[in-house]
Amino acid sequence: MITQNHQLTCQKEQFSLPAHLHYINCATRGPFSRAAEEAGIEAIRRQTNPFGLTAAHFFAQPEPVRQLFSRLINNPDPDRIAIIPSVSYGMGVVARNLHRKPGIARGQEIVLLDAEFPSDVYAWDRVCAELGLTVRTVPMPTQLPRGAAWNERLLDAIGPQTALVVAPPTHWMYGIRVDLEAVARRTREVGAWLAIDGTQAVGAMPFDLEKIQPDALICAGYKWLMGPYSTGLAYYGEAFDNGVPLEESWMARLESDQFHKLSEYQPAYRPKAYRYNVGEQSHFIHMPMLEAALTQLLEWQPVRIEQYGRDLMAEAIPQLQAVGCGVEETSWRTHHLLGIWLPDSADPIGIQQALLANNVSISVRGRAIRVAPHVYNDADDVAVFVDTLVRQL
Repeated sequence: MITQNHQLTCQKEQFSLPAHLHYINCATRGPFSRAAEEAGIEAIRRQTNPFGLTAAHFFAQPEPVRQLFSRLINNPDPDRIAIIPSVSYGMGVVARNLHRKPGIARGQEIVLLDAEFPSDVYAWDRVCAELGLTVRTVPMPTQLPRGAAWNERLLDAIGPQTALVVAPPTHWMYGIRVDLEAVARRTREVGAWLAIDGTQAVGAMPFDLEKIQPDALICAGYKWLMGPYSTGLAYYGEAFDNGVPLEESWMARLESDQFHKLSEYQPAYRPKAYRYNVGEQSHFIHMPMLEAALTQLLEWQPVRIEQYGRDLMAEAIPQLQAVGCGVEETSWRTHHLLGIWLPDSADPIGIQQALLANNVSISVRGRAIRVAPHVYNDADDVAVFVDTLVRQL
């Protein structure tokens, strides 16, 4: 057990990644740890013989996950956590309930950052048409450093005309930080809602829900939460109490755990976020895996995962800048997800292919390459990445 006071060391032995591969790409897909892998295998074994399965099993399965995720984000009320299949589902809940926001009026705006992830953009087309709203996109500055100016632009865009702000802790392509505490203060001042897509941050850097107080926090589970694909988690605050769910799951209703009474149809929902759970939320294979992953993240601690990434990339960044790459200034970049802008003469896809040929996995996003280290990476992974990239440039 790693204690609070100890610096996190490389955890490569906790994963089954082949030694010759340099996977610096957790922002695309987090690999399963051995603990999550074993939990999944054991869960499959249990499903080969469902004898003895009771109503209680259907409802008990997600509870540890709600509690662990609540600890991870400093949420005092696990009943506000919903099990969702995707970010699009979680944002769909926000869109479905936007008409219930006090003071909503035609002509108001939904504020987004430039080049946001598609699930955070497509969610608003229909509700904008229905409610007469418009989307206001905050453009990214054209020159580095971008972080301070982009955050200032975001705050300036939030005003009395704002109905909803959708923002991440860090931009999914470039790793530029968003000052969510400042954004949250501004949204409260103007009476807007704040929905956060925490997919590319929660689990890899500290997130304090009590300080930020968003109306919704939505996370896919397969990246920095290190869980299975098609399972995620969402927090819905008081603004969503008594709201409209995306689907009418029988499990969302009161007394739904009493199987002998299921045909005595119940109009009342379970409290708080339960109505927003995806149908079949029990996920008898996924939930044990996500529970194991969250348990491990809490042991590692996001603050130390963040510091591990910072230390791991510390020598690489000046080497990359020396060959013409652009990197955001330290105070406005994250350390688990780095956007590295290539020189204009470079071919991003060609560089990605050269890296793959040398067993290095990163992502290309626009004119930048996205490097996303985690605790299974070590100095050798970074050295192979830097040496290959420098040779190509």
